[in-house]
Amino acid sequence: MTKRITVLIVDDSALIRQMLTSMLSADPNIEVVGTAPDPLTARTMIKQLNPDVLTLDIEMPRMDGIAFLEKIITLRPMPVVMISSLTQEGADIALQALEMGAVDYIAKPTSDLRVGLEAKGAEIIAKVKNAANARVMARKPIPKPAESSLLQRFKTTEQVVCIGASTGGVEAIREVICQLPPNFPGVLITQHMPGKFTTSFANRMDTITRVTVCEAEHGQRVLPGHVYIAPGENHLELGRSGANYICRLTDEAPVSGHRPSVDVLFGSAAKVASANAIGVILTGMGRDGAEGMLKLRQAGAMTFGQDEASSVVYGMPRVAFETGGVQQQAPLSKIAGLMMQYLETKDMKAIRI
Repeated sequence: MTKRITVLIVDDSALIRQMLTSMLSADPNIEVVGTAPDPLTARTMIKQLNPDVLTLDIEMPRMDGIAFLEKIITLRPMPVVMISSLTQEGADIALQALEMGAVDYIAKPTSDLRVGLEAKGAEIIAKVKNAANARVMARKPIPKPAESSLLQRFKTTEQVVCIGASTGGVEAIREVICQLPPNFPGVLITQHMPGKFTTSFANRMDTITRVTVCEAEHGQRVLPGHVYIAPGENHLELGRSGANYICRLTDEAPVSGHRPSVDVLFGSAAKVASANAIGVILTGMGRDGAEGMLKLRQAGAMTFGQDEASSVVYGMPRVAFETGGVQQQAPLSKIAGLMMQYLETKDMKAIRI
């Protein structure tokens, strides 16, 4: 018999504690072992109950969720799923939590809480199950390249990089793009998250990197030294206008269960850039991106996948590797450097991990 996932719910709202308990307990593989109205109570219960997963509200009395999360990740790392409102402020704080080490978040409805939360039942159960299998890692400082570091030469001016990620991707993407020099080729990124979150994510990344980061706009030209993040609820595709690459946004149906979808981004790059593209698939649950990455590789692109040991959730990279789309697996900390090696040589054999 498989051991059930044990969950502790921490929220100052009695209604939310009751609703989450009911939803999660309905799954035979999950057991809610307790609920707490604030972090100080939760601290004692964690020691007594040793839960597999914690759901944690952000705004609570006695200690806010961010401060408590920092203590958890530092002193007793465990999978945490944050409860966050879908306001812009809520999105900013949730992204801070994901950067600190939270595995995922549940977007709390801003109106009609009961109906809105009930509609998310399947999503909440899936996120708790995913979190139980995640590798929780304390945040590490990211070594930045020296200020003088630049790519010395290119085999082609047509290079473009496409990156896809899901669960654990906020921190993974941060680690990769913080190492990029300012003359790096244009980068398009699809990360599974809602709209307000992608706006906050792009703004946050722009303040801490040497490249320019923005939320992609339809028809926007793809330039070196720039990173374009798919807006939540829109697919991001690589397109072409004359001699230039451009961003294309569509609101077509979800692909591989997602909008934005990594498969859509990778598939478009395979058609438009082919061998001039580099594909990178990072941590995430499920299989989105595997089909598109195989198309990239078949079109002659270089493809990298995050390895199991450094992935929060080794789902998307695993499927992409097993289906033949990934040419080179590597630890997250090495991926930026490997891309630069490839760009300067265009020789896979010259790459050294």
